[in-house]
Amino acid sequence: MLKYPQIDPVAISLGPLKIHWYGLTYLIGFAGAWFLGTKRAAKSWSPIKPEQMGDLIFYCAMGVVLGGRFGYVFFYNFDRFIDNPLWLFKVWEGGMSFHGGLIGVVLAMIWFGRQLGRTFFEISDFVAPLVPIGLGMGRIGNFIGGELWGRVSDVSWAMVFPTGGDLPRHPSQLYQFALEGVALFAILWWFSSKQRPRMAVTGLFLLCYGCFRIIVEFFRQPDAHLGFLAWDWLTMGQLLSVPMVLIGIVMMVWAYKMNRLAGSQ
Repeated sequence: MLKYPQIDPVAISLGPLKIHWYGLTYLIGFAGAWFLGTKRAAKSWSPIKPEQMGDLIFYCAMGVVLGGRFGYVFFYNFDRFIDNPLWLFKVWEGGMSFHGGLIGVVLAMIWFGRQLGRTFFEISDFVAPLVPIGLGMGRIGNFIGGELWGRVSDVSWAMVFPTGGDLPRHPSQLYQFALEGVALFAILWWFSSKQRPRMAVTGLFLLCYGCFRIIVEFFRQPDAHLGFLAWDWLTMGQLLSVPMVLIGIVMMVWAYKMNRLAGSQ
């Protein structure tokens, strides 16, 4: 068993001002996406110009924060919201949903694309390889905050989390960092390093993220108030990820089919 590192969730404290690691990891994620996105924007095939990256990151950041919070509240804690509607705005207490954030980013990309006269998939194919940076950093924030830990386990790298009782658990936040952050970034960055059929990169993102999330959910402790939805193993995270996998497959097949048809004309 490994010892969980007791890291103060407050990274910087200046009198009444407290900056949490959770917020800093998101900031680092957005900064990394902006840096690498600016390099991608310099390519001749890019639908985004380097000077437009600041606006794109701003819109996507708003989509992540607002969509992520709304998704967490409505997908996972709707009863709590009904009891106390103001809890929706208590972002500092933690609680973000990837699936809600994805919806928020989709809306942001639609809005941004309309401002530039670009299609949704032109924008989404550009943005998709940048998303894992923020996902990975967000999971590091979860780990530092000691939240969203895994199921009880006897593996040698299990940890006792301060809020997870006395039993050692899977550090599932680090599993998600490795899969949703590192592996997903490597796959998408390689795949998008040359031009692909329109919507193929977006489809691969949905497919890979959905598969990775379904896998990790077998090690992650389901939300206490939800538990398993069915069969003593199906979780809300898996249920929300299945449509992503199916849509991703359809999009990739459709993208390459349309590309072949266009090439034969």
